[in-house]
Amino acid sequence: MSFIRFDHGQLVNLNYSLDKELIRTNNAGGYASSTLINCNTRKYHGLLVIPQPQLGTDHLHVMLSTVDETIAYQGLEFNMGIHKYPGIYDPKGHKYITDFEADPMPVWHYGVGDIHYTKEILLKTHEDRVMIRYRFLKCEGKATMRLKPFLAFRDFHQLSKANIFANKKYEACKNGAAFCLYQGYDTLYVQVSKKTNYVHAPDWYYKIQYLREKERGYDFEEDLMVPGYFELDVKEGDEIIFTAGTTEANPTTFKKTFAEQAALRVERSSFKNCLVHAARQFICVDHEGKTSIKAGLHWFGQWGRDTFISLPGLTLAQGDEATFVKVIDDYIPDMHRGLFPNIGRGELAQYNTVDASLWFVWAIQQYVITKKNGKQAWVKYKAPIMEVLTNYRYGTLSNIGMHENGLIWSGQEGKALTWMDAVIDGVAVTPRRGYCVEINALWYNAVRFALELAELSGDEEFLKEWRSIPELTKENFINQFWSGTRLADVVTDTARDFSVRSNQVIAAGLPYVMLGESEMYSVLDVVKSELLTPRGLRSLSPKDPAYIGTYEGDQKKRDSSYHQGTVWVWQLEHFVAAYLRLQGEQGVEFVKGIYTGFEPCVLDHGVSTISEIYDGNPPHTARGAISQAWSVSALLRIDQMIQDYSKKQKPGK
Repeated sequence: MSFIRFDHGQLVNLNYSLDKELIRTNNAGGYASSTLINCNTRKYHGLLVIPQPQLGTDHLHVMLSTVDETIAYQGLEFNMGIHKYPGIYDPKGHKYITDFEADPMPVWHYGVGDIHYTKEILLKTHEDRVMIRYRFLKCEGKATMRLKPFLAFRDFHQLSKANIFANKKYEACKNGAAFCLYQGYDTLYVQVSKKTNYVHAPDWYYKIQYLREKERGYDFEEDLMVPGYFELDVKEGDEIIFTAGTTEANPTTFKKTFAEQAALRVERSSFKNCLVHAARQFICVDHEGKTSIKAGLHWFGQWGRDTFISLPGLTLAQGDEATFVKVIDDYIPDMHRGLFPNIGRGELAQYNTVDASLWFVWAIQQYVITKKNGKQAWVKYKAPIMEVLTNYRYGTLSNIGMHENGLIWSGQEGKALTWMDAVIDGVAVTPRRGYCVEINALWYNAVRFALELAELSGDEEFLKEWRSIPELTKENFINQFWSGTRLADVVTDTARDFSVRSNQVIAAGLPYVMLGESEMYSVLDVVKSELLTPRGLRSLSPKDPAYIGTYEGDQKKRDSSYHQGTVWVWQLEHFVAAYLRLQGEQGVEFVKGIYTGFEPCVLDHGVSTISEIYDGNPPHTARGAISQAWSVSALLRIDQMIQDYSKKQKPGK
């Protein structure tokens, strides 16, 4: 039996099945996504959601929203699609789904009368093309299948509305038809593997509703264009391939191409395999050949901070050193005054993050730890590392710079420069202007790491210039941040904020730390007792009056709670690193419990992956993006740490 499987009883229960979503990427920036029963509940859902860079934006665009199937058999018609309209679902094709499994790709089993067929969906790797395979396993006599495409041609942050400007015309192509609703968009070629009859009957379908957008306080009704339908006869044993792509393809190759692509898929036969596959989905090679990391799916793009935090887990933990190097090398040209972009690349880059550059150095540190190639790494990466360190030492944008006490100060009115970056009406929810605990921990680690590489390489000039900095930073860090039981989150000229937040765990989990053993024990005790949950670390203690335990509502409400108690997975990696540093092999069983406790998550929210965030309050409901790079990465890194420490326990190790 497949590791990920849902039965008929689960699928027909809309309260259950509509809460579970699927997403598959083509590693070129595009994806296909919907719920378990193919009823779209987000504006981000669609069968072909791809870049359209010629439109002058880095947003993705929904080209093909969905495809409805109808089976005509013995004088009856069975509509297999499902849409939410005001007050009703129509049609209700989910009732014909007998089974769903996700190994190695999404497969739906449909049964109606004497007909049983399967439906499988994949995206062709590095190509803007979705492929659907229908296999008729049982069909007494002949039947007719109609395929009805729902076209959107719009930015995935927007919704389509009926209008007079949409181009309703089509052009014939091999076994199909080509459409382009609006000028500037790529043409969409919709084709079938066998000869088919296309009936052109363009019409708008009004007020299709997306429930998740309604919950999030956004416009949630859309009008979609159905240009017509494709009709073909089917019989038992038939295999039909439907494709939609931005180039015309040869229908005689569809079956072979689908089989070849299917063979490349990773089996989701275990929790670990789900994480490995999810990790691959964030890796993207764009139309210019640059390799990058999608921070989260659906709506996150290329975020510098998220890229460097997640990169070691997504690549090095899988032995994929080549992709690690390609992402790093492709990002370096975007550095400006020692800073990497928070979001965007090139002309769209926004340099409003204090920690991305320090995480960049940390990522290279993980590469060196993995490859044990310190001398070579210093030759290759000394220049960008020096650019980071020099700009942080002497000052750069947004008041980022080292003071005479060796600590890094950052902050600018109206900007949130750390990962706690929610802003409401121009005001940062957690402004954190001043000396931030994790920023200074990362700074100390970065300088110590650079000194380590310089020492290996005999770089006396660098050693002379930087050797005195770590002790200065460490001395004043302890004086400024340590309370006797925990670390302050932020220190300013006039105050110390001792709110119990998860950021302090980074100061205990990095390779180079300023804390002694007793201080680390104290930090972990506080984090474990007030912040640790089965789904990660709360961003604020429930004992704090500002704590918000549920992430829900419109954007303002959600942003208010985003870093005020919401649980994040990614910092677990640093908690585990600190915990195992103190406990050694004796701590492995506890850490295994943390790791295996996430196994049910791959059957919930984002099926076969890990969500962005979870509620601070039990039962810690999954929220935010259904698949987040640094969430998946953290668990893969934790698994790697478990394996490394478990090896030490074996005889002879």
